[in-house]
Amino acid sequence: MKMEYRFVTIWYIDAPIEAVCEAISHSLNWPQWWRNVESVVEFAPGDARGIGSVRRYTWRGRLPYRLTFDICVIHAVPLTSVEGIASGDVEGQGRWSFATDGAVTSARFEWQIRTTTVWMNLLALFARPLIKWNHDGVMRRGGEALARMLNARLVGIAHD
Repeated sequence: MKMEYRFVTIWYIDAPIEAVCEAISHSLNWPQWWRNVESVVEFAPGDARGIGSVRRYTWRGRLPYRLTFDICVIHAVPLTSVEGIASGDVEGQGRWSFATDGAVTSARFEWQIRTTTVWMNLLALFARPLIKWNHDGVMRRGGEALARMLNARLVGIAHD
């Protein structure tokens, strides 16, 4: 049985929305500033907005495992949102959405997935709190790293 997870993280960064969106949309560069991203490999570039782009991501958090999955971008609106379908160690959907409140940009990531690896599904009932803790830590470090890379202040992080 595949276990389902839903994670929501919001980064509040004192930086222009253009800079935040640019950094998020150029995920091939994530390994340079987000230490939990081990690699990003592009298989298809997609159109001018990135729709149809396919990239393989390998992640590692604090727990002793890696996740590798492909994301195919299915929707993108500049300075507003980008959405993709995941397949691999996890399958489901992810969505970044962006907004501003004065000088602060919010970058909201929603991740609704199912695990496909046998060991994660077998341990899910016991490991669910650890998996959430690991995910939240990866996202916290990502927000801190993005702010550092943009030479901006991370105003806050919210997890749902």
